[in-house]
Parts: sequence; structure tokens; C-alpha cells
Amino acid sequence: MFGKTILRKSVTLTTLVAVWCVYSMVAFAAPVDSAAEITVTGQVTVNGQAAVSNATVLSGAVITTAANSSATISLGKNGRVEVDQNTSVTLNFGPGSIVVMVDSPRTADSSKARISSAPGVSTTATTKNATFIADTSQADNFALEVECSHTHVDTSTGSVTMREGINDHQVAAGGTAVAGNLDQPGCKPCLRPNSTPPPAYAGHLWWLAAIAAAAGVGIFLATRNNNDFNLGGNVVVVSPSR
Repeated sequence: MFGKTILRKSVTLTTLVAVWCVYSMVAFAAPVDSAAEITVTGQVTVNGQAAVSNATVLSGAVITTAANSSATISLGKNGRVEVDQNTSVTLNFGPGSIVVMVDSPRTADSSKARISSAPGVSTTATTKNATFIADTSQADNFALEVECSHTHVDTSTGSVTMREGINDHQVAAGGTAVAGNLDQPGCKPCLRPNSTPPPAYAGHLWWLAAIAAAAGVGIFLATRNNNDFNLGGNVVVVSPSR
């Protein structure tokens, strides 16, 4: 009886040691930058569940903000991602990498997110219109605004490559660019400064119309100011005294 008790205790102890070893190996094998910390204002969800400040966010999470709400995800030394109101993003990250996918607007006119990354961190953001690749040789800070038909990118520091199809466009610090179609049918006009599409003219016919209008005005003024000519053909004599 005593021998059986010793045997059972030995098996239990061996099992506990084995389990502890397995968990220790998993913990040491996990990437150092596999978890982030979120700070929320208002109503924010992570993977559909209500989020609170200082909670842990894992790579692959979907962060969604409601109206008048926002979220900031701190990625430690790698950087951070800020999510504005009425916006949903999918965030993937790891040692030396940040990948953000900004969804199209849900209930508002636009979705907005800002990405900041440290030098040496491979940072990419995608929208329905383009892919935005940060310059890994320096610190980068850029904002994306996704509207119905297009995406704006504004670079505060560093440099970002906007890849639209096979075309690349460099957006340096202080610069802005647009990917997509500003004048897409069914979408509200863009209200940002210098972003209104140019007016559509039917070829060069508007030039001819402008010239004809100017000529007409000139003829009208000439006939009114000419005291020696009458459209009826009669000569009018103007006397200095009556």
C-alpha cells in the first residue's frame, strides 16, 4: 500500500514537471514583440469584444471604434497605431514588422488611422486603393484617410511609397497624395482642400464660347458709345449748342 502511494506521487510530480517544462519552452519561444497594449477612448472593440485601456492585444486583432471614440495600440519600441472614430483596422505585428489593413468606411464618410514606426521596422499599410510602404531607414509617421472612392496619405516624418497597381509614388515628409478616383459615381465629393476634381470641359469648345461672348460684349459697347452712327442707317448730327 505504501509503495503504491509513493508510485502515484512520483507519477504526479513527474507530470507536473513535464507540464511546467512545456509551458516554459513555449513562453521562451514566443516572440518578444508578439503582444501590444491598447488605450481606448469611448467605445472600442477588439475582435468584437469590448476593450479597456491597458489590455493586451495580440497580432491579427481587429480593432473597431465607434463614433466619438478612438484607440491607440502601443507596439513598444517598434511604434504605435492610432485608430480614429468609425474606423476598423486589422493589425499584424512581430519583431521588426507592422502590417495594418484599414477597412473602407462603415457608417461615416471616411476611415482614419495613423501609423508611427521606428527606424529598421518594416511597416506596410493597405487600403482598397493602394499599398503604403514606409522607409525602413528612418522613423516614419503617416496618416491614411479612406473615403468612398479613394485614399489620402499624409506623411508627417520620414517617407512613404504609395503603390497603386504597378505605379509607385514617393510621399516625403510634409507631402500628401491620393490613390483612387476622386470623381467616382455614387460617392460624395471630396471636401479636402486641393482635392476637388477639375471641371470637365467638352474639348476646347468652352474657349470658343468665351471668345464669342467677349466679342459680343465689345460690339454692344461700341454701338452704344458711337454718337455718329445709328443702326437704322440715319445720320445723326450732334450740335454743341442748341
